[in-house]
Amino acid sequence: MRSLMFLLVLVIFCSLQMTSNATIATDAANSVCCLEFSDVKIPVRQVKSYSWTSKCKHAIVFHTIKGKDICVDPETPWVSGHVAIVDKRTRV
Repeated sequence: MRSLMFLLVLVIFCSLQMTSNATIATDAANSVCCLEFSDVKIPVRQVKSYSWTSKCKHAIVFHTIKGKDICVDPETPWVSGHVAIVDKRTRV
């Protein structure tokens, strides 16, 4: 009985860990929905591309070289600089 209870707690804990980070964009059928914004400044060298979304919240989604999608507030001062750098990289 004790091992069954331990297993149940472990499964619940793992489930919470997988769903707790709402700053990562969820991609369902190519529609990105941002529930919250990331407060962390992402190093521009890790940003591969970006896209705009207006589902849930109006946001910019940075797509990283590691395959993560991170929602950021377009009004944040450093975001416009990152967008300009990524634009310049992709034009060349």
